[in-house]
Amino acid sequence: MSKTPASPKVRKFARELGIDINKVAGSERQGRVTESDIKLFVASKSNERVKNENRNYETIKQEYSHAEFGKIETKDIPRVKRLSSKYLMNSWNNIPHVTNHDEADITELEEFRTSLTDIYSGEKKKITPLAFIIKALTASLKRFPNFNSSIDEIEKGKMTVKKYYHVGIAVDTQHGLMVPKLRNADNKNISLISSELKKLSDQCRSLKIDKKELFGGSMTITSLGGIGGSFFTPIINFPEVAILGVGKSEKKQVFINGKFVTRIMLPLSLSYDHRIIDGAEAARFNNDLKENLGKNFAYKLAV
Repeated sequence: MSKTPASPKVRKFARELGIDINKVAGSERQGRVTESDIKLFVASKSNERVKNENRNYETIKQEYSHAEFGKIETKDIPRVKRLSSKYLMNSWNNIPHVTNHDEADITELEEFRTSLTDIYSGEKKKITPLAFIIKALTASLKRFPNFNSSIDEIEKGKMTVKKYYHVGIAVDTQHGLMVPKLRNADNKNISLISSELKKLSDQCRSLKIDKKELFGGSMTITSLGGIGGSFFTPIINFPEVAILGVGKSEKKQVFINGKFVTRIMLPLSLSYDHRIIDGAEAARFNNDLKENLGKNFAYKLAV
């Protein structure tokens, strides 16, 4: 078989992508292959794979009718879920997800949070743990800027590092999951974050949120703490490169300084895009976040 004409640089590019260059149609004179030809070949194969997957799915669906086995009801998928599904599929199919699981000791944080009172009325302040988690996450984003980035133009090998801190919050509504952004979290104290969280949640549940508020985030937090459960694998909210999943905190016996003591532990599930973030960096980020949520963090000064 004759050798496909291509420069050494293009051949190396094909090898790095695991492509047999002899299967690529060249666009230049005498069928010479360029990098653009290889990129088009990869894209066409990706589209072909998706079409085949969809075709297989349709075949499975048509093998039987659910009505053959008993009474059923057909309902429309809620509009919000239909709209979000394409973003979820895009993230899951195109981002190499890895999830780091860990636990943060929030004993002192909870003692502090539940002791807060209004300086004027003397009544207890109702501030959710999520407000403190947002503040702690923002501090970690400042120390680990790769987590506050997006792959911008993958063909040119570029990424966008954001200088703002807009934290996405997954809000559970009767219409489906919505992720508004709490803007400039680094410039807001705990009390303001808490009040804005309530406002954003109410706007989502009443479908009065501006569509623009669902975009332009740094990193997303999705919390199951109010429902239950511990660890899970949250899907990254494209085009972000990481998402923090928070489980339900619980009291546990932890071995410290030679003895078991009761501590309040918070499950953390950090999913990240392995193209930008490696495992060691993710572990360091989680360690930093745990320290921020621990007794030494300056959240006490940010109320």
